[in-house]
Amino acid sequence: MSQILEFAGERMVFDNYKEYSMELAGRPLVVKTGKTTQLANGACMVQYGETTVHVAATASPKPRDGIDFFPLSVDFEEKLYSVGKIPGSFMKREGRPSEKAILASRVIDRPIRPLFPKDMRNDVSIVATVMSVDPDCSPEITAMIGTSIALSISDIPWNGPISAVSVGMVDGEYVINPTAEQREKSRMAVTVASTEKKIPMIEAGADIVSDKEMYDGIMAGHQANQAVIAFIKDIQAEIGKEKFSYPSNEPDAEMLEAIKAFSIEDIKVALDTDDKRIRDDRLKPIYEKVHEKFDEIYPDQAAKIDECLYKTQKFVVRRWLLDEQKRVDGRGMNQIRPLASEVGVLPRVHGSGLFTRGQTQVLSIVTLGPISDRQLLDGIDNEEFKRYMHHYNFPSYSVGETKPSRGPGRREIGHGALAERALLPVIPSELDFPYAIRVVSEVLSSNGSTSQGSICGSTLALMDAGVPIKAPVAGISCGLITEGDRWMTMVDIQGLEDFFGDMDFKVGGTHEGITAIQMDLKIDGLTPEMVWDALVKTHKARIFILDEIMLKAIPEPRKELSKYAPKMLSLTVPVDKIREVIGSGGKVIQKICADCDVKIDIDDDGKVFICGVDIDNCKRAYEIVEIIAKDPQPGEIFKGVVTRIMDFGAFVEIAPGKEGLVHISQLDVKRTEQVTDVVNVGDVTIVMVQGIDEKGRLNLSRRDALIKVEGLVPENDVSERRPRRDDRRDDRRDDRRHEGGYREGGYRPRRNNNGGNGGYRN
Repeated sequence: MSQILEFAGERMVFDNYKEYSMELAGRPLVVKTGKTTQLANGACMVQYGETTVHVAATASPKPRDGIDFFPLSVDFEEKLYSVGKIPGSFMKREGRPSEKAILASRVIDRPIRPLFPKDMRNDVSIVATVMSVDPDCSPEITAMIGTSIALSISDIPWNGPISAVSVGMVDGEYVINPTAEQREKSRMAVTVASTEKKIPMIEAGADIVSDKEMYDGIMAGHQANQAVIAFIKDIQAEIGKEKFSYPSNEPDAEMLEAIKAFSIEDIKVALDTDDKRIRDDRLKPIYEKVHEKFDEIYPDQAAKIDECLYKTQKFVVRRWLLDEQKRVDGRGMNQIRPLASEVGVLPRVHGSGLFTRGQTQVLSIVTLGPISDRQLLDGIDNEEFKRYMHHYNFPSYSVGETKPSRGPGRREIGHGALAERALLPVIPSELDFPYAIRVVSEVLSSNGSTSQGSICGSTLALMDAGVPIKAPVAGISCGLITEGDRWMTMVDIQGLEDFFGDMDFKVGGTHEGITAIQMDLKIDGLTPEMVWDALVKTHKARIFILDEIMLKAIPEPRKELSKYAPKMLSLTVPVDKIREVIGSGGKVIQKICADCDVKIDIDDDGKVFICGVDIDNCKRAYEIVEIIAKDPQPGEIFKGVVTRIMDFGAFVEIAPGKEGLVHISQLDVKRTEQVTDVVNVGDVTIVMVQGIDEKGRLNLSRRDALIKVEGLVPENDVSERRPRRDDRRDDRRDDRRHEGGYREGGYRPRRNNNGGNGGYRN
């Protein structure tokens, strides 16, 4: 029985489809809305160059019960089809997000979060899916712009828009959204997010640039963002939805004032200490006392009572800072907590450094390995390997809590990446220091700015390991308190000042300049004056930490590696010689590794890395590879192994695959009756290259090598006598050997006219 299918209506027409475009840094930025993703609160497809990112913003219709924070999630999804790759996993599909995707999610989250209402508890989700990638147009920047557009045109309450650009410095000039080629040459990679008037987010890596260079780069990015913000506002004015209303989670004003009046004096006493443990112990009975009194007055509102206590603490700390320039631990606004540095903390590891700032303490450990230990990357950019790896662990005991370890979260990955970015500019090149390097920062105690403590501890550990870093790096943070037009900054914020303050401005750098910045804000942005003030204060602080603390613990990298660290040598061979070094089926390189007890890695460009525990073994392998990779020249002397004995001479292998004949007349400075009178199979001896025939075969002389190296005097009749008949016969046999060739075990026999065999075998 046939069925007839009918359309429910006419052919679909996308009445809401809109397309907008502008030029950004010389490339087209195109925004498309209304055709796809009809059920999200706001969505768009953004194409920058040929990079295309789809962004969807959704919100739950009701707030989530029982939480005291705004539940925002941001996911940056890398799809390998965007760069024409099939995932390398067994399942052949994308799995958990890569570290770069997690870092991109955090970069998008930081500038948009402060612009949501503080009292909203509705879940909000941002999903940015990378669908195609143009190497010249950053998908992260495209996703940030797309997120701003999706939120702006949605009905989700949000005080945007924002824009973001990347700033590079090429040949002394600032470049907005540099191309892939320009990024390779750039001295900085700065992501700047902006609103119309302020800067809510800065993320930077740099090759030791000055404070002024960094500031000017940030301002260049801020200025470039303004055209994009105007572009987004025009889109919002045309198709933006009215923002929905939501139930506020703010506690009742009467409740807040009552609890504040009841507890504020006790809270002032509790907070006035430099010891986090004492502070926490003092606060516990205050919480109990407040709940005992107000639980009956405000039944079923325990969470809001805690919110009132939080706001009271915040009020006290901010008033002390703004009105009295008083910090909870009694320090001055530009004073750093007590500092300590130590190296060589752990035996047997390749390097270790312990850095302490107040109650923040980080132990960093360095491990060195062969280049083959570098991390293999499977992402959407052109980076395939990572030689320097920095991992950061934040166990629950570091803050006195009892949570099970579940592996690194987004915060741990972000802090490890920040430390890695800060130290990468001073890591020696692969050519100068041919090692893979892994640093692990273990947070032992946390009371603010552990990421910067890990930078300091890792510098100590790298120098302790003997890594010849270009310059030591220190990290420090700067905080901010604002009230209307009033604001003030303070250096080296501890946990409470981070918790109740408005900013955590982290800067890592050397004596000469900045290597990394990460800025977290709780307000809508910084003015240019605030940015400059933070740069100046962190500069002075890191110089003090370097000179007065870190360099007194270890003034320079150790001259020698730990005896437990692998020893590494590197050389470059011609590309056309790689095949000879490896050998058929890998036989040559495997033999070198077995004989010398080393590990050898060869890159496609001819770089050879030799790794072993014993440096003498590494040098021996180095010499062998060098011999194989170049053609020995007449007059050069080598050390070789006797592999076979014949009546007319001995075969000596100077390197795997490089073997030559030492004729009996060239074995010694005196007359030799039998080869075995001088050498036997397995003996190690020196030989000189006499010549190389047209087929590339080596003619070697032990005699000439002894004369040149040991100064022995030859007997007259050895070099000048007329060859005996037996010698001439041996020479002819040697010629037949080269023509007929040898096989393992002896001379390949030739068939004579009488049907018999001629020639010799072992």
